[in-house]
Amino acid sequence: MTDPDKAPKDPIDNRILADAVDEVKAMGKEGMEHPSSKPVLTGAAVGALAGGLLPVVTWPIGLVAGAGYMIYKRIRP
Repeated sequence: MTDPDKAPKDPIDNRILADAVDEVKAMGKEGMEHPSSKPVLTGAAVGALAGGLLPVVTWPIGLVAGAGYMIYKRIRP
């Protein structure tokens, strides 16, 4: 018999992708008036700058990573 306390837990919330899509849609509708727009754009800029400085990562990868990280931090603080 399997102990329910020792059952593997889902490490990733199933709603995170849906929440991220909803957040991006809201940012698209409200533009810079949305409270997440400025932090996400700042994260994208920092990621692009870091990607430009690092020899292995290019700036587009850094931009996407920075924006993705900030969206995640806005959804799941």
